[in-house]
Amino acid sequence: MALASVERLTYSYPGAAVPAIDDVSLELRPGEIVALLGSSGAGKSTLLRALAGLVPHFHGGRFSGRVVVAGHDTRSARPAELAGTVATVFQDPEDQVVMGVVRNEVAFGLENLAVSPLSIWPRVEEALGSVGALHLSERRTVELSGGELQRVCLASALALDPSLLLLDEPTSQLDPDGAEEFLACVERLGCAVVLSEQRTARALGLAHRVLFLEGGRLLCDAPVEQAFDWLGEHHPAYLPSPPAEPGGVERADAIWRADGVGFSYRSGSPVLVGVDLEVGRGEVVALQGPNGSGKTTLAKIAAGLFRPDEGSVWRSGSAGYLSQDPGRYLVREQVVDEAALAVGGDQARALQALERVGLGWAAERHPRDLSSGERERLGLAAVAVAEPELLILDEPTRGIDPVRKAEIADWLRAYAAAGRGVLVATHDRTFPADRRIALGVEALVGV
Repeated sequence: MALASVERLTYSYPGAAVPAIDDVSLELRPGEIVALLGSSGAGKSTLLRALAGLVPHFHGGRFSGRVVVAGHDTRSARPAELAGTVATVFQDPEDQVVMGVVRNEVAFGLENLAVSPLSIWPRVEEALGSVGALHLSERRTVELSGGELQRVCLASALALDPSLLLLDEPTSQLDPDGAEEFLACVERLGCAVVLSEQRTARALGLAHRVLFLEGGRLLCDAPVEQAFDWLGEHHPAYLPSPPAEPGGVERADAIWRADGVGFSYRSGSPVLVGVDLEVGRGEVVALQGPNGSGKTTLAKIAAGLFRPDEGSVWRSGSAGYLSQDPGRYLVREQVVDEAALAVGGDQARALQALERVGLGWAAERHPRDLSSGERERLGLAAVAVAEPELLILDEPTRGIDPVRKAEIADWLRAYAAAGRGVLVATHDRTFPADRRIALGVEALVGV
């Protein structure tokens, strides 16, 4: 018997000219793990929201067809009635957190389900431990890195012991070891899982079955072995690829340098200690390291947003910084106006920048109407349009499909080759770079 069924679902967001989901039918069985693949804007997040009952109750819009989860028809059953049966981890963990302390955040869902107080805290500890975040239990959520916050949201979902777990890019900000630990935990759960991922090697290695969406339509629904053959024929970029080898471009003059840099947010809790790093003109440098190792902090120091507590920094020329979640900083009503902000409203230059990241078609759209991956590309266009001599990107491939990621990587190489420098903080081992630098507590180590 199916745990969930989707029958001829068609859904359009309010004001949208075309449906986000178009005549999709499928069934989910208890205990199966399903990889949900497709390009940015293909409808993956919308399908997950429909399975959670958020479409149409939260988002509004035009809904036809039928979605039934554990016997509940979502046309009449509201999301609150599915709580405990369905748990969701969204693309942006920052928008999901409601409590100020980590352990209270994980306990929040259990309290709303009226779980016995004697059972809550053991389940909180077990869930945090399962994602390697027990040491964060007493931390304030506002102090966490993006990856640490993502672990907390994952723990909050796991603590509910759901029958259906919906995961929307759940490892996008996790370091590789943390991602592997989490997915191993997911595999042990025994509940049905729908996993939307752009880092497809992990999803395909875990899944029993693959769904592929394009333009809101379901093009492939097959067991993983058959899906490999289908992807190889139709979308080979989604097949697993090995880690990228360093490009080996010879460095020219330095554009930015850090000497003995140290930084702390709180006294006695250093984030960076004795960091020495140089970025040369003509190269792309990938900055790696575990969640909480200080990658974002060092990126902000490179951009001039933070001053180091110890050591010194030097930079020649201008810098542009793309934050880890650029969708939180959009301020204009149209995509083209957002991209033109850094160049005094020059729409011609903005349109060129949008075309470079594959968003020329969206110039007159509202930025909030874009998918998470599309907003990531908009953020890149809005920063790069001014052509800063040092371009600093924090997790720029988050939510971006493999095809677009390859295009962006090629463009960044050309950008650096024009005599500029690029510094990328990323957990993505397949992202091409000329040097890969591992950031740890004590020092930087070339990879």
